[in-house]
Amino acid sequence: MPELKFFQPVEKELATVESCLAGNLDSQLHLMNQAAVHLIKAGGKRMRPAFALLAAKLYRNELDEVIPAAVALELIHMATLVHDDVIDDSSIRRGTETVKSAWGNRVSIYAGNYILARALSLISTYQRSDVLDVLAQASMKICEGEIIQMLSCYNVNLGLKNYLRRIERKTALLISVSCELGAMICHAPPHETTALRKYGYYLGMGFQITDDILDIVADEKTLGKPTGSDIRQGVITLPALYALKYDPQREELARLLASPEACVKDTPRIVEIVSGSDGIDYAYAVTQHFAFKAQKQLDLLPDAPVKETLYDLADFVLAREF
Repeated sequence: MPELKFFQPVEKELATVESCLAGNLDSQLHLMNQAAVHLIKAGGKRMRPAFALLAAKLYRNELDEVIPAAVALELIHMATLVHDDVIDDSSIRRGTETVKSAWGNRVSIYAGNYILARALSLISTYQRSDVLDVLAQASMKICEGEIIQMLSCYNVNLGLKNYLRRIERKTALLISVSCELGAMICHAPPHETTALRKYGYYLGMGFQITDDILDIVADEKTLGKPTGSDIRQGVITLPALYALKYDPQREELARLLASPEACVKDTPRIVEIVSGSDGIDYAYAVTQHFAFKAQKQLDLLPDAPVKETLYDLADFVLAREF
């Protein structure tokens, strides 16, 4: 995968994270093992552990101390995905059957809770209240973000502020915390830890907006899930928000997006209107804005080879097609 080239400075550590994921989900209950291992085998970009390791690489070459946090971050992300698939009634993720589809809602909820508990157990090994507090605060905000998104569905009157708040909690927060924890565990100076937290935040915002663009313009094979998934669930993203305000067909679009039935039945028409508007170009411009802000934070960090990798990752967010 193209993004893996950016993770080469920490590829050895990421391989360790990958092996630790399965080991940390080893339950004595066979059904729990099946569900957890299924999720790991579905793969993923492992972005969150990668960011924690890359941030730490600014301060030291030996990263063994950061591995438990990197594993915990991916486990938290995996737990949210298991629960999201129940909420969204999703059958496919990363081109593979979801835990929800394979084992049902009840097993999925318990599996997600189990994975989250394992993450907390790993973080507790640091015996650092500051590390635990950062992760706990982010986890609470992520849950709040899911409620905000649920309450926002099919509401065509909500604006940019609501959208940015949603994606902050959906994606940006955990990427931000990943960078922050990598610095904290290495005892980086406070102002540099703050810069890395902001870098991760801006990068996460740009990453999610690109994700929302791809949900409209990419094909199902590329995405690993059906195109227009957000639309079917009544989630109104930035390209649609722009079209709702400025496109000549905004009245028809508003009528369709406000109807749960139309969002499912008329998805192709909604995609046609949004992709034909200037909403895609506008959303890309906002992504570019966040990527630039992320790169500016790197000016505050010490010079190290990995710093260029972090810079290039912000450019990758703009160019990615999956």
